[in-house]
Amino acid sequence: MSEYLTKGDAAAVSAAQLAYLGDAVLEVLVRRRLIGESHRKPSEEALSYVTAAAQSDAAERILPLLTEHEDAAYRRGRNCVHANVPKKATMAQYRRATGFEALFGYLHLIGDTARIEVLFEMAYPTEK
Repeated sequence: MSEYLTKGDAAAVSAAQLAYLGDAVLEVLVRRRLIGESHRKPSEEALSYVTAAAQSDAAERILPLLTEHEDAAYRRGRNCVHANVPKKATMAQYRRATGFEALFGYLHLIGDTARIEVLFEMAYPTEK
């Protein structure tokens, strides 16, 4: 079995599973960035990346850049059933955040690490 899935096989993975995996992918990217920037309290700083509101804003920044397959993964995540919305997020923010996570889960499954890096940088630009 190949380490990565084809786009077709990845598209068959449930939206909830894509979001679950994407959450972990994003967690690693955020932690790597914060450690690389030598933040004294990275766990506190991480909140500016991982809340539903922050992920919703990040999704809005990259939506125009998505390919057809990426947009499909995002929409599947955004449209999956959401039973528990965090108190500090609207339903719309939570749906966009779930789509954002699903997108990163999809990209990880197909092994497109270069695209993950590009979209992460566009979603969370560093201040120069």
